Amino acid sequence: MKSLFTKTTVLASAALLLASSCTDRFKEINTNPTTYSQASFDANYLLTQSQLTYTGSTDFAYETWRGNLIYCATFMQGMSSVISYWAGDKYLLNEGYTAAYWERAYSEQVKSVTDLVASTDGKPQYKNLHQIARIMRALIMERITDLYGDAPYSQAGQGYYQGIITPVYDKQQDIYNDLIKEVTEASAALDPGADIASGDVFYKGNIAQWQRFSNTLLLRLGMRLLKVDPAKAQAIATQVQGKTMTSDADNAYVLFDVAGGRATQNRNSQVLLGDGGQEHYYVKWSQTFINYLKTNNDPRLSKIAVTQLYLSDGSKTQNANFVTTAAAQKGMPNGRDLSGRAAYDISTAPGYTTFPDYSSPNPGMIKRTGPAFILTYAESELLLADAAQRFNLGSAAQHYTAGVTSAMSYLSQYDATMTVAPADITAYLAAHPYTAAQGLEQINTQYWALTCSMLDFYEAWSNWRRTGYPTLTPVVYPNNATNGQIPRRFPYPTGEITSNPTNYKAASTAVTGGDNLLGRVYWDK
Repeated sequence: MKSLFTKTTVLASAALLLASSCTDRFKEINTNPTTYSQASFDANYLLTQSQLTYTGSTDFAYETWRGNLIYCATFMQGMSSVISYWAGDKYLLNEGYTAAYWERAYSEQVKSVTDLVASTDGKPQYKNLHQIARIMRALIMERITDLYGDAPYSQAGQGYYQGIITPVYDKQQDIYNDLIKEVTEASAALDPGADIASGDVFYKGNIAQWQRFSNTLLLRLGMRLLKVDPAKAQAIATQVQGKTMTSDADNAYVLFDVAGGRATQNRNSQVLLGDGGQEHYYVKWSQTFINYLKTNNDPRLSKIAVTQLYLSDGSKTQNANFVTTAAAQKGMPNGRDLSGRAAYDISTAPGYTTFPDYSSPNPGMIKRTGPAFILTYAESELLLADAAQRFNLGSAAQHYTAGVTSAMSYLSQYDATMTVAPADITAYLAAHPYTAAQGLEQINTQYWALTCSMLDFYEAWSNWRRTGYPTLTPVVYPNNATNGQIPRRFPYPTGEITSNPTNYKAASTAVTGGDNLLGRVYWDK
């Protein structure tokens, strides 16, 4: 993000110098430099905004807190919390929280990226920026439709351009067809000899990396369709062979800073450091996740998890001498609270001692200036491994090995102290080699472990719904909203009932299983 702030500073300095100089260019000097027309505005700023807001709202990590962490992280038993408002841990429905992603994504992500696509269309100076914008819009819309199903797409973000304030909800099947078309066309149109997108936080305008990113995104889109259109999934997986990410250097992430206040800080960090609540002390890695790493002697365990992060004197003061030893790690069970009820209170859980004894994320991965990972080489290789086993496309074993290796080696991009030694990765793979009989479970359980370590629980939930892996035991908690089943979908925001009633009614009544936490999106059949 520093390039953005540097550019802003340079522009401001130039304006001051211009204003103080003696010249007869009166009209030029006295034109407000902060007033832009569509012709003069630098569209690269919209790219930066779209990339930043994809990692979470500038409004205090609004939907990251509610959607990614409170709901998806606990659905997937990557994290656990006893805080009463962490509804996802107990499969309780808080309609405001499940609506959070929709509310922020359309206003902060879809609007800016739709403006970016429109304002760069047909302009030779923005040839590559326009294609990157199309790819970014696909990335943004994929997550929205994966969370909710049918959603405003073709008319989304068109309030300014077309005056559309009650957009239709496109069918998810149609959305996916268009996402695939858009990414395919945009990737093919990227031109290494054309413009360099100066507002690009992911790759600084590197077109070769954008091509690999787009093909990896295309692979993910295609593999989502396994249950409903396996032929299309196979065709797309075949199409991208040899064109996806090639190393950790291709990982797409936003590296934050604190120069812009909380608007430019890492979103997950804001929540997990407890800026607005009790999360720093009462949110832990789950027992399911820690036990998986511990049982398999996974070298990631001592890198991503720490105990004694806070002093045991009740002060909730961070302890500089936290413990990274693998044997000391202990995950907190899901479905527990602070109610005092013997069946549910955390104090009655087997092995409970104190909260600092439970494992927290390593401080190295929740720095305010740390990265938020968008799409990674490890994801790419594990998806290729899945496709290889299902469709006989290359070697599933080789892709699995590359994927697991990257899922461990990439941790150094969080912080140098989290580097996993190559010898430890080799030893882990020797002890856990790919086997065809268990291949899909191995691959997709590794995908779960990876996306949990990326703190991208949206993706962990989507891939679990696609594959059924890992096998998770649902929590049992009174008055839950799903009859003890792991949720499959976010219901539509209740605000749509009054703001877009006709289109909302048509979409909500068409949801397979109903407009609730157990409804199914199109590809989750």
